[in-house]
Amino acid sequence: MPLAMNREVFITCAVTGSGSTQERSPHVPRSPAAIAEAAIEAARAGAAVVHCHVREPDTGVPSRRPELYREVTERIRDSAVDVVLNLTAGMGGDMVFGPPERPLPLGEGTDMASAAERVAHIAECRPEIATLDCGTMNFAEADYVMTNTPGMLEAMGRRMTELGVKAEIEAFDSGHLWFARRLVEEGVLESPALVQLCMGVPWGAPDDLNTFLAMVNNVPDGWTFSAFSLGRHQMAYVAASVLAGGNVRVGLEDNLWLDKGVLATNAQLVERAVGIVERMGARVIGPEEVRAKLGLSKRAPVGVG
Repeated sequence: MPLAMNREVFITCAVTGSGSTQERSPHVPRSPAAIAEAAIEAARAGAAVVHCHVREPDTGVPSRRPELYREVTERIRDSAVDVVLNLTAGMGGDMVFGPPERPLPLGEGTDMASAAERVAHIAECRPEIATLDCGTMNFAEADYVMTNTPGMLEAMGRRMTELGVKAEIEAFDSGHLWFARRLVEEGVLESPALVQLCMGVPWGAPDDLNTFLAMVNNVPDGWTFSAFSLGRHQMAYVAASVLAGGNVRVGLEDNLWLDKGVLATNAQLVERAVGIVERMGARVIGPEEVRAKLGLSKRAPVGVG
């Protein structure tokens, strides 16, 4: 595939995630106020899009409580900083199995919710973008399976489309892109679609460049894609994605470090990504240009005038 470098790049900042990182860095935000402030600081640093999970404020463990999402949403929208809001819909599909000789009953950490429950906060908060993890996979640690069945994804995708929320297809392997194409072909999701290529997440697509280009080559013409990798490869993938024609994602969800031994803030990671993009000769675009590019509509939460 010939390189077709993207000259107008938007940056997404994934500010906190749902991994067990809350005890590994003091910069991982926990409370809605801290998550919103981190998102606002990332926007000031150059992120056009902020991707938000929520956590229980006291413990930092991942949560899907709608009231926490509502507070994050309102704090960001009430600020003087404009940014495109992207909320996760990835929670509620967690299966943790027992040991191989006795996989059932399912273990602590299992959280299987209905499609309606998994998008309840999307319906209430009305973000411009919501993520849709387009497949099931063995995920990162122990015997945890990230579970997204075809029926579940179709129901969640249809609801997002009905709400006027742009689905960001999270593709952890090439089969996820295959299924996403079917969702678009069947009218569940609108075309052109938005894709996040998630590289290096065990046990999905590894983050070597051959695999990355195979993923890029499976993104249909006309769709918009972004990409990221984890840890020390995060900034390398800023350059790789721009060179391949895409946009970029950075943030503490995917990487805690600015340099060896130096813990990062979200804003610092965005600032470094801005520098890489601009030194490559591309331009970092802002939220209004992203809205025009992706056909997004900024809305207030339900119940707000």
